[in-house]
Amino acid sequence: MAKIMLNAANIQISYGERCLLKIDQLKIYDTDRIGLIGENGAGKTTLLQILAGERKPEEGTVRRFVPVAVIHQEGAGNPGEDQELRARFRAQESRANLSGGEMTRNRIADALSSHPELLMADEPTTDLDQEGLGILRKALLGFQGAILLISHDRALLRKLCNRIWYLRDGTILDFPGGYDDFIVERDRRMERETFEYEQYRAERKRLKESAQRMSERASQVKKAPGRMGNSEARLHKREWTDSVLQLSHAKRTIQNRMEHLEVKEKPKALPEIRMKLGVAHPVEAKIVLECSCGRMQAGASELLRDTGFVLPTGSRTALIGPNGCGKTTLLRELLGQNCSEMTFQGKTRWNPAVRIGWFDQHHEQTMDRRKSVLENIMESSVYPEHFARTVMACLGLRGEAVFKPLNLLSGGEKAKTALGRLLLMDCNTLVLDEPTNHLDLFTMEELEKLLASYGGTILFVSHDEEFIRKTATRIIRFDHRKLVTTEGGWDEMKKPVRTEGTAADRGLETSRLEMRMAVLSARMAHPAKGDRPEQLQQEYLELARKIRELKAEL
Repeated sequence: MAKIMLNAANIQISYGERCLLKIDQLKIYDTDRIGLIGENGAGKTTLLQILAGERKPEEGTVRRFVPVAVIHQEGAGNPGEDQELRARFRAQESRANLSGGEMTRNRIADALSSHPELLMADEPTTDLDQEGLGILRKALLGFQGAILLISHDRALLRKLCNRIWYLRDGTILDFPGGYDDFIVERDRRMERETFEYEQYRAERKRLKESAQRMSERASQVKKAPGRMGNSEARLHKREWTDSVLQLSHAKRTIQNRMEHLEVKEKPKALPEIRMKLGVAHPVEAKIVLECSCGRMQAGASELLRDTGFVLPTGSRTALIGPNGCGKTTLLRELLGQNCSEMTFQGKTRWNPAVRIGWFDQHHEQTMDRRKSVLENIMESSVYPEHFARTVMACLGLRGEAVFKPLNLLSGGEKAKTALGRLLLMDCNTLVLDEPTNHLDLFTMEELEKLLASYGGTILFVSHDEEFIRKTATRIIRFDHRKLVTTEGGWDEMKKPVRTEGTAADRGLETSRLEMRMAVLSARMAHPAKGDRPEQLQQEYLELARKIRELKAEL
């Protein structure tokens, strides 16, 4: 029999006049792997904090029957006390220059170190590279206990979850089954709601027209002529009164049916984008960018040597690689934003017709916090307001939301505003650094559609596998200080690389590399004097890549 781990009842919390959460009851059992999803600003993090005991609701109670640990979305975090977990996640002692991925690894290792029976995780994939994502997925799949997970990583939700909580309009819709089951059921419900709404509209229209006909017929019933005799007039008056009363009664019956007709709300269907973005001033040449790099170095760490790439016009290129390899550094160099700690030796040539739109991880600084979403967008939009609002609706900012000032928006809503602003500018080339950070699942799906139909050229950095698969037409990856280009996208890149030698030779080589990785892992957990963590990490990741390629051939 399943063991209950948490019971929450009558949870309510509001912000001003807005009721954020109003939930009757939630239960978590020991076999649950729950994915908590919803739009940005729906209250997912707030609900998780309440369930974890980090925040008190205005009303309601939460009873936790087992130890709980939380992987938070932000903060440097401690590496935890469990040495095995520290080594597995390469968690490091907190210091000023930890990268985003390193801080995420610390937060994960710290939460798991307490060996809880109920684990709650708020966007635990933030800033993790592919290797880090793989380690996290393996740890969560092997976790002995219940999990409540907020994540925009659809691959992780698919592999892990056996139950979905969909937070909408302050309440939880509980879907048994995995993420794909949720999508099927969500679409089925949307179709049913659309059908019921159309039936409601048709019936209301029919009743309204019937009531109108009754009114017209009542007004057309003729009274007795003045020349008619008294007895005839009394008879006609009685017939006239009866007719009018019958028609009035029929009209009241129809109106009563209209009043008691169950109201069906119109489903929130997204508008269709009919204009193509990024084509106002196209680049006629075949290449928008050529880059050759003799050496790129950040501080004492060499990131690239004797390498380069080109960016074909109209392509959608994903720039990928492990944390700290230099993806953002390279983007900034391409845009002429190099800093004093970075050295770049090489040539970068943009086609003169290129008009660049740049989205970085500090996109808030490019907008006026005092102005509304729509004002920020329309300042640089080359499209009319009605179309701009259509694009923003697809990105999850609908109706009155576009009139909210920027300083009242959540992090995800600000990211949506910045992305919409770029898409509507007079650009033909987009350079995007982690555009999916802070976005909810539904907005990511719509952003994928917008970028896949974009008429210009796109170069973007992302760690989200499904986003890359659905958006990129080619991949450039950092590979041992080189830039390796794969035409054809993610699936083409993932095809096994053939290696020379027999299966036995590859097996021996794999064992040798794994032993070397174990040594590196121990050194990274407890660095000796003179060890350079970034170099150890780079070697570790390179060995991991080689092992994956060798195992694919076994």
